[in-house]
Amino acid sequence: MTDNSFTGKNALVTGGTRGIGRAVALALAGAGANVAVCYRADAEAAAKLEAELAGTPGKHLVLQADIADAAQVRTLLDEVGGRFGGLDVVVHNAGLISHVPIDDLEPAEWHRILDSNLTGMYLVARASLALLRDGGSIVGIGSKVALVGISQRTHYTAAKAGLIGFVRSLSKELGPRGIRVNLVAPGITETDQAAHLPPEQRERYQTMTALKRLGQADEVADVVLFLAGPQSRYVTGETINVDGGM
Repeated sequence: MTDNSFTGKNALVTGGTRGIGRAVALALAGAGANVAVCYRADAEAAAKLEAELAGTPGKHLVLQADIADAAQVRTLLDEVGGRFGGLDVVVHNAGLISHVPIDDLEPAEWHRILDSNLTGMYLVARASLALLRDGGSIVGIGSKVALVGISQRTHYTAAKAGLIGFVRSLSKELGPRGIRVNLVAPGITETDQAAHLPPEQRERYQTMTALKRLGQADEVADVVLFLAGPQSRYVTGETINVDGGM
């Protein structure tokens, strides 16, 4: 059965050309939404996604923007508004990651990771408010690491933990408009990055989960669509772990 639950809805997905973001963009388009996707640098992945979206109903945009840059975020939302008129769903997936021991973690790298993951969601959410219709949904992509921590990722973990508080507070601020704000926190998921894990590390991550396997990007996308759609109409301010029981 074809899922048309988002027919006529407009969605923005940041960082949507690879991994979880790509799965979310394709799932929304497959469910009938008009989807705008932004990417930072990978033009090849963007072109591939653009071709895939062209095979789905609706009108779709693939635009370049660095979501850590306030001016580029404003330009992105101006372009989306000009084409779509308004938004019903905003999914903030974009973000950078690095592995740096605290002794070597310079302020520039701290800010680079915080800006892409945490400040980026603030910039995107704030710039989206003029386009986001009452009753709309904002969904952030966090990480299970925010609750468990991991060595050499203090900056990344801090950013993802910050999203939990951001979502909780913003849900209260936007609640009177019927706008819901939630967070999905994936565990280790099969993405380009996971594909390069050493076999012994992959096995260790798998054994850490109750299901004894890594997650799939479309499994995270399914939860994003749940939070973006009417089935979760009384869910807001929440963080849902999609981690296979880590």
